[in-house]
Amino acid sequence: MAMANPAAPSSVACTSSPSPASLPSSSFHGEKLSWRPSSLRSSVLLHHRLRRHGRLSSVVEAKVREIFMPALSSTMTEGKIVSWVKSEGDRLSKGESVVVVESDKADMDVETFYDGILAAIVVGDGEVAPVGAAIGILAENEEDVEEAKSKAVAAAAANGGAAPAAVPPPAPVPEQPSSKQAEPIVSAEPKVSTEPRVSAPIISSTHPASEGGNRIVASPYAKKLAKDLKVDLATVVGSGPSGRIVAADVEAAAAAPPVQASVLTSPVKSQAPSVSPSPSIVPGTSVPFSTMQSAVSRNMVDSLAVPTFRVGYTMVTDKLDALYKKLKSKGVTMTALLAKATALALVQHPTVNAACKDSKSFTLNGSINIAVAVAIDGGLITPVLQDADKMDIYSLSRRWKELVDKARAKQLQPHEYTTGTFTLSNLGMFGVDRFDAILPPGTGAIMAVGASQPTVVATSDGLFGVKSQMQVNVTADHRVIYGADLAAFLQTLAKIIENPKDLTF
Repeated sequence: MAMANPAAPSSVACTSSPSPASLPSSSFHGEKLSWRPSSLRSSVLLHHRLRRHGRLSSVVEAKVREIFMPALSSTMTEGKIVSWVKSEGDRLSKGESVVVVESDKADMDVETFYDGILAAIVVGDGEVAPVGAAIGILAENEEDVEEAKSKAVAAAAANGGAAPAAVPPPAPVPEQPSSKQAEPIVSAEPKVSTEPRVSAPIISSTHPASEGGNRIVASPYAKKLAKDLKVDLATVVGSGPSGRIVAADVEAAAAAPPVQASVLTSPVKSQAPSVSPSPSIVPGTSVPFSTMQSAVSRNMVDSLAVPTFRVGYTMVTDKLDALYKKLKSKGVTMTALLAKATALALVQHPTVNAACKDSKSFTLNGSINIAVAVAIDGGLITPVLQDADKMDIYSLSRRWKELVDKARAKQLQPHEYTTGTFTLSNLGMFGVDRFDAILPPGTGAIMAVGASQPTVVATSDGLFGVKSQMQVNVTADHRVIYGADLAAFLQTLAKIIENPKDLTF
């Protein structure tokens, strides 16, 4: 969330507090506000002494506050403005959404902590700013707007960008001809056929997460606004990233005149194919990383500092495949079955669920949270099935579907993708029989799952038979997990998968 900067004297808001000189120094980093304990203790004692002697009567209030780029996750170093929900000059109320920010993994609405007027936007739509940088200026009253705008110029310079551009005056409206002059030029009949306003409302969002148009991808505030204004999002064209619907699109649709029913017929259908698809990457050009790709790149580079090793294991999946076919109609997914089996195996082998983050100690995690890698447009994310060992297979499947839908719409909350203790990466649905996965920083192990394939094997009676087999490869942090630990874990996992009756409990 965005909040005022307590580091600047003009940004300190206190009620019945000592003078600014007696306040301890502070620093604002993302969402953290840190005070020196000794200074804070002295300030509190002084505060109570002043109140006791009746000498505390002044109120220090901030008139102008900076809206900062918030830290929406532990790995976020910069954020991209998807869209401003409010415009310059709009009055804001505490808790109201102001801007949609794209973090390294998701888009999130950022609220204001204060009432006031959005005096200036420092970082515009589509622009990037580091965590803690000023992205907007909030004025308390109308008379403070000019001071806020001067602060915006300084903030833009500090961010390394240009000063906010002044809003251009509206273009002069051309003088309309009189009705007598207009009559002989335009007849009444062609006027209906030349109405140009029908193309925009009939084209739906083409966001990659829309699953071919079956889902509508919109920001949370846009959905709320559409409900309040009674706008059908299926008729709105998204102007956000990859066709995502933002608040401005909903407001434009609400302000547009109603479309005549007679116009929404065959001529409209013939116009739909003329809409050009999103531009593709031109070979030979350099394409900058998106925010998500930058985060993935940083994590992959960080993983190189971890000493890892790999262990493979082949498992028979005939009974697991039969169970999946039986439960598929009830909404159970293979991902949920694999996650449940892995979680039950980790209960017996807690070391494989451990993590080392400082090369001096390791943590035996108290929860078993299975992160599962999901490929989405422009990157990779790992939604987390928390406490997977404690959830039944039906709840686990429903939860997984919810997480995937939110991931594709870039609406995951930080705790839904940063709390994994063990990671699964499954490429079996693509026919891949085996592969190695890169260990995500901060975890102890990741398991790469290949496809289950019919294989000719030797049976116990000396004959040949056909069994479905699946190969898994585990990459582990050798500072915490040793070869014997992984071998024992994989043996337990194989027993659960080859006799999966416990997965339905």
